[in-house]
Amino acid sequence: MDTPKSTKMEVIIPAYRMHTQSFVNVLEGISEEDALKRIENKTNHIVWMAGNFVNMRYGLGWVLGLQTEDPYNDLFFQGKALDESIQYPSLAELQKSFHEVSPKVYQKLLKATDEELDELFEIGMNVPFVKETKLNFAGMCLGREDYLCGQIGLMRRILNYPGMKYDMNENLTY
Repeated sequence: MDTPKSTKMEVIIPAYRMHTQSFVNVLEGISEEDALKRIENKTNHIVWMAGNFVNMRYGLGWVLGLQTEDPYNDLFFQGKALDESIQYPSLAELQKSFHEVSPKVYQKLLKATDEELDELFEIGMNVPFVKETKLNFAGMCLGREDYLCGQIGLMRRILNYPGMKYDMNENLTY
C-alpha cells in the first residue's frame, strides 16, 4: 500500500480503495436498460446512484485541491433529486468518469498533510459533534459511498441480478 503523508489517512485510504473495488463490483453485469429502472417510482435508479457516487469522488477531489470538474455535476451535486424528464448519462459514461477521477483523488489523499486535513470546511450540517474539517468531509464522502453501494446492491437483487461479489482486482490501485 502507498504511504500517505498524514497518519490521519491510514483509515481513509484503505476504505477509499475498497469502495473503488465495490463500485466496480456492484455495477458488474448490470444492463443499461435495467440501470434506469425504478421500483414503484419510489426509488432512484442505478444510474442516478452511480452518478451521485462519482460526484462524491469529484467533490472530495475538489475539497483537496483537485481542479477537475464532474462533467455531470449539474445532475448529481449535493444529491440533487432524480428528474425523470432528464436524460442521464449511461453507466458506461459514469464508469469512465469514475476511472478518470478516482486515481487523481487517490493521489490527493496520499499527499494531504495534517494541516490541510484540519482546515475548516463548512458543510452546513450543523451537527454539534461533527467538526466541519476536510478530514471529516472525506469521512462523510466515504459514508455516502457506502450507502450508495448498499442501495445499488439492493437494486441488483430486486432486478434479479446475483448479489455483489467481493472479488479484488489487484491491478486496480486506487
